[in-house]
Amino acid sequence: MTADLGNWLRGQREFRGWARPELARQLIDAGKTRGDAMPSVDSLCHNIYRWERGTDQPSERYKLRYCDILGIRPDQYGRASQPANNPAPGPAIGAVPGLAAALLLARDPAFAPDGTSLAQVIRSAFAYDGMRETVMGHSAIRLEVLMAAHEASDHAERAEVRGIGETTFEQLRADVMRLSRLTDTGEPFPVFQDLRRVRARIFRLLDQRLWPREQTDLYFLLGCVNGLMAVNANRLSYIDAAEELLRAGWAYAIAIDHRELLARLRHAQSYVAYWRGGLLESRDLASSGLEYMPEGAVAADLHLEYARAVARLGDADGARRAVALAHDAREQERHDDLLEIGGEFAVSRATHHCFAGTALAEIGEAEDQAIGELEKALSLYAAGPGPGEEHWFGGEALAGIDLAVIRLRSGALDAAGAALEPALSLPAAQRITSLITRLSAVRTELAAPVFRGSALARDLDERIEDFGRQTVSADLHSLTGSAD
Repeated sequence: MTADLGNWLRGQREFRGWARPELARQLIDAGKTRGDAMPSVDSLCHNIYRWERGTDQPSERYKLRYCDILGIRPDQYGRASQPANNPAPGPAIGAVPGLAAALLLARDPAFAPDGTSLAQVIRSAFAYDGMRETVMGHSAIRLEVLMAAHEASDHAERAEVRGIGETTFEQLRADVMRLSRLTDTGEPFPVFQDLRRVRARIFRLLDQRLWPREQTDLYFLLGCVNGLMAVNANRLSYIDAAEELLRAGWAYAIAIDHRELLARLRHAQSYVAYWRGGLLESRDLASSGLEYMPEGAVAADLHLEYARAVARLGDADGARRAVALAHDAREQERHDDLLEIGGEFAVSRATHHCFAGTALAEIGEAEDQAIGELEKALSLYAAGPGPGEEHWFGGEALAGIDLAVIRLRSGALDAAGAALEPALSLPAAQRITSLITRLSAVRTELAAPVFRGSALARDLDERIEDFGRQTVSADLHSLTGSAD
């Protein structure tokens, strides 16, 4: 019954000339008219795809919304044609491109509205094509030939066509690897746009008949792409969008039970929560991620996110332990699919020490350890990335900012100014939210009585204020995660 219903739903959509996104919008509008809370177009498109394939069927709520937009009674759903006195919205038969309606009706008359015959559809199709011949003669022969050819190709597609091809998949993987590197080194907004393009291509491929392994591979890439989009959205100050994208990535990772990806997405969620100020949430998300991957590079990153959160919460001992565990985990060798993707998924050693220093800098009595971590990070950034590494563009800047805060607390204004140079020299397109947030701590220190009357302190404060005016998000007013 589910497969039959799927064929019926698909036929009703195709007869009206609706693509899945258009059908999704129709259902959403109908639901909102009825006061229903409706999902996004992307989410509903995914459901429509499953319903039409027969792997699932609409709930009672969506069944009623289908009836609304198709103009049928609930008892006609799934079996009946359209009532002649209540035509469905959408294009008239004559507006269906070419002979598509005629071909569809020839295969299954149940797709047509009541009272509409094959001959009427044929005449409408011919009228649409600008043809003046009658149904008899050459036009009828043409229709028969076209229908036979269409039926052959349609059956071949269902029976034989499956898979996306090695070249296509290799290109997708290469695109994700490239964009993961650019997430580390490029400008967030153009990278976000390119990631969205790649994601739309994966969505289209998932509409094809695929082998299970191919679907698994595409789900893995979708999890990666949504995670990378979330990182860039967060850097553009769109925190809600980042969290939604991470939840989407999580759904794909859960579907294929990819534990490395689940751990990495938990890390990203913890990071976003930390910069949003949700310290308890950040701590708990990092701890949750360690359940999926307790050792290796991803575990090291999770320990550092945990350390930063608990340090800000005042748990100095917990932060120190977490930093030590992060160093140990970093030294453990473990195969990781995400390390092969690289870029944002392969945190460099320099960034590792940067985050360790950032955590320890929150502990007053650990400033010497923090300085050691931050100076080590800066020396590694200056030396350039190691084999298989990319240096995150904001890492050197963040390490310098945190080092400057510590230097200012000891009155070392000149040293603080030198440490701030990597941040203050960043182009506007890479001046992200986390750097603006941390620079506010520098301005707090510069306002201390010891620096009053200092021309250098005033100059640094003015440069930081100017830095905050020219940021990546200053001219961006809208950013969504929906596909075109």
